[in-house]
Amino acid sequence: MKKHTIFVDVSLLKSNPYFRMVFIARLFSLLALGMLTVAVPLQVHSLTGSNFHVGIILALDGAGMLVGLLLGGVLADRYERRQLILTGRIACALGFSALAINCYFASPSLLALYLLSLWSGFFGAIGITALMAAIPLLVGRENLAKAGALSMLTVRIGTVVSPLIGGMIIAMADISWNYTAAAIGTFLTLIPLRRLPKMQAPKVAGESPLASFVGGLTFIYGNNLVCGVAAIGLLDAVSKGVRVLFPALAIGQFGGGAFELGLLFSAVPLGASLFAFTSGRMSELKRPGLTMILSSMLAFATLGLLSIASQLWAALLILGLYGYFGAISALLQYTLIQGHTPTPLLGRSNSLWTAQNVAGDSLGALVVGSLNKLLSPASCALLLGTVTTLGALTVCWRSKPLRRLRQTARENTQAGGEPGNSSAREAARPQLDPAAAEPDAKSM
Repeated sequence: MKKHTIFVDVSLLKSNPYFRMVFIARLFSLLALGMLTVAVPLQVHSLTGSNFHVGIILALDGAGMLVGLLLGGVLADRYERRQLILTGRIACALGFSALAINCYFASPSLLALYLLSLWSGFFGAIGITALMAAIPLLVGRENLAKAGALSMLTVRIGTVVSPLIGGMIIAMADISWNYTAAAIGTFLTLIPLRRLPKMQAPKVAGESPLASFVGGLTFIYGNNLVCGVAAIGLLDAVSKGVRVLFPALAIGQFGGGAFELGLLFSAVPLGASLFAFTSGRMSELKRPGLTMILSSMLAFATLGLLSIASQLWAALLILGLYGYFGAISALLQYTLIQGHTPTPLLGRSNSLWTAQNVAGDSLGALVVGSLNKLLSPASCALLLGTVTTLGALTVCWRSKPLRRLRQTARENTQAGGEPGNSSAREAARPQLDPAAAEPDAKSM
């Protein structure tokens, strides 16, 4: 009889060589991207002295990612996915290299930073969308919850460690070294990703790309339960705009510099990592919808506490709690979207859900950056926490199917409310290239 544990299930890393390659690549990628989360805002702030410009650069990255996600969802349902993943990674690595080169000019170009943020956001999204569409095929739908928890743990560990590394590199050397390390790390992701099999999407006959896009959009916002999950995801994304305040908090309120800024960026994923590491029993929840809503409300409420944090340690603790409760909500959003979406719509559903969250993230960054021109960082945090908490209360009140959702373990392993016909579900899956269907044991 299988023993239940609170710790994350790592068996998929042992049994599935394809997922293992994805796991390794994502870890390298997140280490690189996490260093940029410190370097780009700090460089923009040092060039302009304005949090508004920090908000703009983050919004541009989100805008590029939004367009990439919307296009990538259609591409991933029509073209070979491994090639899309590799193309996205190569383009991002070239963009990070350009950021390093920009630092060597006597006056680094702010316009170049803006353009390269768009570039990296766009091509990063192309790769992410293709990878999301490939995961159900690589691991099987019955293992999506395990894959989701492990992926979350990878994300959180990477985003805890990499901002600290980025801050230390900047403190000991300069920003150009940070960008160079990010570019090298991204190029390294190509090694494990090239070992994935070719994954050709099924041909869609008689449907235009626009009609395919509209079909996914209609499902997301026409299904009451999925729409409620998407609404909570949007609020979560908007709340992440709090990071725009980090440079002002680290430098202005707490009298620190790059290292303290790295600590603030690391606190949120550290709290999320604690949850991800102890997420082994999440699949046993009987009321996943209500749990998701309540955890988001707790995350939003903690943001308001930043308004009374006068010491760095208190802000770090608050941001850690925000990350912990937010991670609970994020994992449940992932499993509910995957579990209640029909297989043929998974690619577009995931891309549209992610695109909405990216748009909310950009909106939150822009709004918080604008508000900070009128209000103190503490007041901005209080206002952001209050508005998002009220939004979650509204979703809880309006989305009865989500609030009342009860789920069994068996339902968690079935495909999106589809009939329990395994052959029908398998036929709907995209197919691996037969020539690459079996992993090469020597290459793993």
